[in-house]
Amino acid sequence: MTMTIDSNSALLTLAQWLSPSYPVGAFSYSHGLEWAVEAGDVPDGPGFAVWLDQVMTHGAGRSDAILLAQAWRAPDQARATDALARALAPSQERLTETLQQGRAFARTTADVWSLPLNDLTYPVAVGAAAGHLGLPLRDTLALYLHGFAANLTSAAIRLIPLGQTQGQTILAALHPTCLTLADQAMTLGPDDISSSALMADIAAMKHETQYSRLFQS
Repeated sequence: MTMTIDSNSALLTLAQWLSPSYPVGAFSYSHGLEWAVEAGDVPDGPGFAVWLDQVMTHGAGRSDAILLAQAWRAPDQARATDALARALAPSQERLTETLQQGRAFARTTADVWSLPLNDLTYPVAVGAAAGHLGLPLRDTLALYLHGFAANLTSAAIRLIPLGQTQGQTILAALHPTCLTLADQAMTLGPDDISSSALMADIAAMKHETQYSRLFQS
């Protein structure tokens, strides 16, 4: 039996799902950032701020938000959305990243909230879970996007290195972008998915053969 979530608990449920403490292993992935830092493409805080903004607005951030919204609208048809999400992964590492996080999210969330979640990519699993429970789509999108950005900021703090204060300043400046992307994704569908964050995609491909690394992607 699926657990019922009332409106007062919806935001707390989303905060729990998308917090760093939720066991999806997001801390072990850099989304290609590790290679970009090694190659000198992201040398400092300002460089990371530009890189993160581009990934969010022209890369996986925007695409994931659209996929999440599609899964939220039709959680019982999440398999079709998931097949698209897998096909859109630009590298083996990026596919592994979204699959492993999705599986971990689905496993924990299915057990705790008694949801019919299967082997899904991460944004699709989050969207389907939120759809099944009737959690507000805009809040789900905004918190997912913020969690995505926060994880990459945490990676940047360890890699560049970037100070904690500068990292949090960059993340705070991205709040309007998260909200704008959330608003856009609410009215977009799979046909609107596109990506032009080519440096990030190439970095993810290069990371597969990087000699020394801290992260899995």
